[in-house]
Amino acid sequence: MSFVFATKGRTLERLSTELTTARVLPMVIVSHLQWIANKNGTTLAVTNHLSCDFYIVRSSCKSEDQKSQSLAGAFLTIQNVPKEDIGKSIDLVFDSYSYCDDDSEVLIQPMLSNVLRSGVIFSHDPNTCSPYRTISWHEGSDTSVVTSGRGGMLWHQVPGSELSTDDWKKCVVSMINELLDITGQIPIDCEFAITKDDSSSGLWLLQVRPLILSRDPEPVLMLQGRVRTIETFLIRTMKPHPFLFGSRTIFGVMPDWNPAEIIGVRPRPLALSLYRELITDSIWAYQRHNYGYRNLRSFPLMTHFWGQPYIDVRVSFNSFIPADLDATIGEKLVEYYLNQLENHPHLHDKIESGIVLSCYSFDISERLRKLKSNNFTQSELRQIEVSLRHLTNNVISADKSRLLEDETRIAQLKPKRERLLNYGVDELEQIFWLLEDGKRYGTLPFAGLARAGFIGVQIIESLVKIGLLSASDRSNFMSNLATVSSEMISDKFSLTQNMFLQKYGHLRPGTYDIRSLRYDEAPDLYFDWNGATAEKLAKEPFALTEFQKKELANLINANQIDSTPNELLNFCQRSIVLRELSKFEFTKNISDALSLISSFGQKLGFSNEEMSFCDIQTIVELYRSPGDPKTAISNAIDNGKIQFEHASRLCLPALVVHPSNVWSFETPASEPNFITQKNVTAPVTSVDDFRRLRGSIVAIPSADPGYDWLFAQGISGLITEWGGANSHMAIRAGELGIPAVVGAGEIQFRNWSRSLILHIDCETRSVEVIS
Repeated sequence: MSFVFATKGRTLERLSTELTTARVLPMVIVSHLQWIANKNGTTLAVTNHLSCDFYIVRSSCKSEDQKSQSLAGAFLTIQNVPKEDIGKSIDLVFDSYSYCDDDSEVLIQPMLSNVLRSGVIFSHDPNTCSPYRTISWHEGSDTSVVTSGRGGMLWHQVPGSELSTDDWKKCVVSMINELLDITGQIPIDCEFAITKDDSSSGLWLLQVRPLILSRDPEPVLMLQGRVRTIETFLIRTMKPHPFLFGSRTIFGVMPDWNPAEIIGVRPRPLALSLYRELITDSIWAYQRHNYGYRNLRSFPLMTHFWGQPYIDVRVSFNSFIPADLDATIGEKLVEYYLNQLENHPHLHDKIESGIVLSCYSFDISERLRKLKSNNFTQSELRQIEVSLRHLTNNVISADKSRLLEDETRIAQLKPKRERLLNYGVDELEQIFWLLEDGKRYGTLPFAGLARAGFIGVQIIESLVKIGLLSASDRSNFMSNLATVSSEMISDKFSLTQNMFLQKYGHLRPGTYDIRSLRYDEAPDLYFDWNGATAEKLAKEPFALTEFQKKELANLINANQIDSTPNELLNFCQRSIVLRELSKFEFTKNISDALSLISSFGQKLGFSNEEMSFCDIQTIVELYRSPGDPKTAISNAIDNGKIQFEHASRLCLPALVVHPSNVWSFETPASEPNFITQKNVTAPVTSVDDFRRLRGSIVAIPSADPGYDWLFAQGISGLITEWGGANSHMAIRAGELGIPAVVGAGEIQFRNWSRSLILHIDCETRSVEVIS
């Protein structure tokens, strides 16, 4: 006889006699008819049947836990109920039902004690609808932490894979596998608790219900096959390489050019291929070499696992080794960096500030001290220091002016773009040259200016660390940056709509996403043109005191930096400003190319949604050689849809340290980047709720320059899932003095974004859920 889900209580009642891998607490189920007929007698029957100090009175409504809807958490459950309050609690639970008939029920059980951990296990990951055994849990006695969304850790496992993990996880997985067998392999969601010890005798099933998925679940064999191909790739690539330092590699979604933040963890094929073409296949390495680092040309920085992009961290770490550093020391450094990342995975979005030595700064002695404690000799430390100083002086020195060279190059992009678009050539030719010029005069100088910008930020941070600047000085420095993005806010209120859109209309949230509308394509979507006038930001001017100037001059002299105090601060300021300007300029080429790709596709009968599945190489090849455009694009779209379907079915770790990680992994809590020294308490909203933006804390997974429109909406705070301390949104928030938490990580972002009101205190680096 097939299993039929009933109410929470009736389902548990049936499973209590069938389940062997876990236990079900004793229970009394009270119907509404029974309760109304004899409250005192029913209460007495409950206490006679369940002898305990405290009870839990739980909803067991007929509309809960159904195949079409779960209504999880919709009705009242009351914990730690003393004997004398049972009747009142039953009344309250019945009152919480939107509709109550004679058959409506309330479930009463003993309150579980001596709880070590509790949580929820899904038979399928709700995001991918693939059969990952997904456990969210909390260590401690509070059994409501996970179900209430207040916290918890997260772990995924592909069914059938070997579990080299905690014994208690094995017990919980065995329980859900047995429940799947009992219920006929229907996707399910179970609450559990573990008491006393980690054996099955201490495992309790608290609830089981159908798991509502947005689409048909992925078959186990298909998921296993996909994951196995990734593991095979990893086994091949995570080996020593003749031209790279480091005995192995690590793959991550956030180190270096952080694809998770820029194009997302599951980008469409067009966005993925554009990002590779414009930056991560070769441009990134050319410019890093130009700035004095090792030559990594021909090494692609980014790969993808069935469409999910990952940075090859060994390649990245090699590219941060100064070109003039002895190879033996370089090998030792890369190995040290890899070990540090493996041991401190929360630094995956902070590799330059937390792991890598990529430039010279005034806290160099402290940073080198970490190496000394990891078996680097004094001679090796001196060589590293000399190389970093030489590299940094070459970047910041005014007479060598690497900055000016890249600034000059980026300035050539606009006239070349305008000439191309006004010349009258066809769309394919325009697309090709927008991308070619976009690389040579856009992303190439941007990669250099971004490197200079990081060095500038690192220098400012080091002055804070050694105490020459205060945290307030740093905030004032950032808030006084006059970037193109800050101009946009004032221009929104000082320019006419047409003038504003002529200047900023190319921007689109999701720079590489053809489905995202440009500002000039949907101006009313992004801006309220009749709204409030600009609020003047209260900024304290940044200026060094005479004492600070003298101390900085002494520091510069002692550290052999080729600069004066004014020149150094000017470099720090100018490099950050130019980084943002160059980004603004090269995104025009990308945006115009996407508009032309859209037009080209529409003429062939393809929508933007369909074109998002076409890779850029197919379009470029149509320019280079004859062919049937419709057939070529159609085939590419079909292949792209298959790739994206694969990506959308996979749940992979943010950091892959070992090939086995793709079979089972825990999502570690991230260490967020807190921007400014301010605090705010405000309601939380998503970027889609335009009417609630003003005065709210906006929660958004990731944001590129196309989301700058948010800052014109009067938001009070910002939280992102992905992002680093030097990301665009971090720079913008610091510049505008908006308290922000950038790169909160999957677990914390999920909890904070679901809350109603948050308190962010950047000075104490804390976030509190108010409601």
